[in-house]
Amino acid sequence: MSSRHQRDAVGRQGRGPRPGHHPGAAFGLPGRAGRQDGEQNGEGGAAGVAADGAALGPTRRAGSRGAPEGGEGPGGVRGAGETGGVDPELLPYLEAADAPDPEDPAGAAGLAETVDGAGPGGGSADGWSLADAAEAQDTSWQRQAQAEEEDLAALRELVAASMLPGGDLERLDELLAEVDAEDADDPDGWGSWEPQPDEDPSDTSGMQDPAADPAADLAEEETRRRDLEAAARQVEVSARMRQVETEILSRAPEHQVQPSLERVEAVLDILGHPERSYRTVHVAGTNGKTSTARITERLLAATGMRTGRFTSPHLATIRERITLDGEPISEEGFIAAWEDVAPYIQMVDERSQVQGGPRLSFFEVLTVMALAAFADAPVDVAVIEVGLGGRWDATNVIGPDVAVITPVARDHERWLGSDLADIAREKAGIIKDGAVVVTAHQLPEVRAQVEEAVAAHRAVERREHDTLEDPEEPGAGVLEVSGRQVAVGGQLVTLRTAAAVYEDVFVPLHGRYQAHNALLALAATEAVMGGRALPPRVVEEGLASVTSPGRLEVLRSSPTVLVDAAHNPHGVEALVEAVEEVFGFRHLVAVVGVMADKDVEGILGGLEPATDAVVCVPIASERAMDVEDLAEVAREVYGQDRVSLAHDLAEGVDLAATLAEGTDAPATSSGVVIVGSVLLAAQARALFGAR
Repeated sequence: MSSRHQRDAVGRQGRGPRPGHHPGAAFGLPGRAGRQDGEQNGEGGAAGVAADGAALGPTRRAGSRGAPEGGEGPGGVRGAGETGGVDPELLPYLEAADAPDPEDPAGAAGLAETVDGAGPGGGSADGWSLADAAEAQDTSWQRQAQAEEEDLAALRELVAASMLPGGDLERLDELLAEVDAEDADDPDGWGSWEPQPDEDPSDTSGMQDPAADPAADLAEEETRRRDLEAAARQVEVSARMRQVETEILSRAPEHQVQPSLERVEAVLDILGHPERSYRTVHVAGTNGKTSTARITERLLAATGMRTGRFTSPHLATIRERITLDGEPISEEGFIAAWEDVAPYIQMVDERSQVQGGPRLSFFEVLTVMALAAFADAPVDVAVIEVGLGGRWDATNVIGPDVAVITPVARDHERWLGSDLADIAREKAGIIKDGAVVVTAHQLPEVRAQVEEAVAAHRAVERREHDTLEDPEEPGAGVLEVSGRQVAVGGQLVTLRTAAAVYEDVFVPLHGRYQAHNALLALAATEAVMGGRALPPRVVEEGLASVTSPGRLEVLRSSPTVLVDAAHNPHGVEALVEAVEEVFGFRHLVAVVGVMADKDVEGILGGLEPATDAVVCVPIASERAMDVEDLAEVAREVYGQDRVSLAHDLAEGVDLAATLAEGTDAPATSSGVVIVGSVLLAAQARALFGAR
């Protein structure tokens, strides 16, 4: 509602009858007597009110006091016997208008009744005076005005709460003032409209008076009411969602590893172990975990099963971490999941603190919520990504169905250490007795740890083929990307598994590493389906529906702006290879922000050969490396002249675009890549409005 409409509505409050408005006015008839007439006839204002408010007063009811029938009483009001030139056919209508309204004794008809029975002193037969009637009418109007004012105030607050951050009423007033200014320029709302030559302005045959269709008015009013109720409900839900998120975020952050599964297992035990009600695929590794999990979920969904997916971290909303059938859980679903488990989490928190332990962490709570939400949906299968490491990760409470280990490299060294064998041992900790294990090609020291875990748990392994090994050798890898070709919007791949060869399948993701992620996902899906080959339709539809936000994603063209969540040297190496293969830029500038615990020199060292310059930007996180410190490391890698510093991401992207386009090369040969952190990727997607 615009402010002008609000003022119009409020302006109608407290108004009396419009001047000259009486029942006979509907027929084009003037009032027979005005206030001045009454005064001239010696009755003060009484007859004037009767004449103006009592609809001409041409008739008298039987038994009323005053002038005899056919005569003229005080104030110049004629008796019923004189019609004063009024069409007799109109008299029944005028008489009906003169009758009192049983629900509005102080209205116009009520005043007529009072005057009909009034004596020379202005009294009435039932004790009402004209002043009493007027006061009653004023009281009725005041109540109506007050009710409308309260409704408008509530509506104003509702509109502000649903449309503006924080429900800012002052900002709403500013916006309404702008609308008023526009309305003042075009008060009729018609603008410069003129009838077209083939239009006949006098032809109203196609027009319909809105008042002529009461049913349509009622339907429209009902629609408005439902819309307002829905808006009010959404405001309440969003407010509750913020409360829940704040409560969860108040716990220990996910990067603070608490090496114990006891707390999560205790909550799940109280809940009756919801994680045991569906099949699971558990994904660990250093790089490619999220993409592999997303591809696996899409393939499983294509088989017709209901799916759940739990991944981390999120890019835009915390609800992305828990998805049902490929879509983030709704705000209502997230709230319900929290409220279902919150009492039991509190019980375990209290028990742990009594014993000197911590409360459940942020990530542990989300894990419990996801596992419970999947059971409540219910899903047939859930794809669960490890948060950090594997052995002590909160997700490692699920069953032994299928375990996937993507390429393992050094990362999170502050918590996992720098020894590759130790890191691999943690990752292989997700392998359980009797599981099917799907593994990517690994470095020798990693491979040794995986083989040891597979043997210890008597698991069945499906591993990626090593190009240096003999495919006929017993125990050789059976998974292979047999062929791949760059295509518009992605790539065509041929994938070989233990069950089948899938030829020329389109994967809408860029980079050789995504083809290998698709291979692992395909093998994991086969394992869930009992090791059988998947129908071609399932493979085609599943892979074609895959998305992986923040992974070599194009945010803008001219110049092309890419974003990638690579945050370690291994990820950067794969990124650079994909950018060179797909885009072939002649001039590329990197925009880099990193967390303080990362291998910053290794990240920059991987970018330097492929980029002309680097722009260092800050990240809004207490874990982030200070931008000045980052720039100092960058100068050691790039040299003084190839390093720039920006105060925020937007400034950094603008500067990088200027540097990339500052040559005579075509604009299509220049690009910007934003890289170094998942959080930076999230900020970049928000900056460009990516969904």
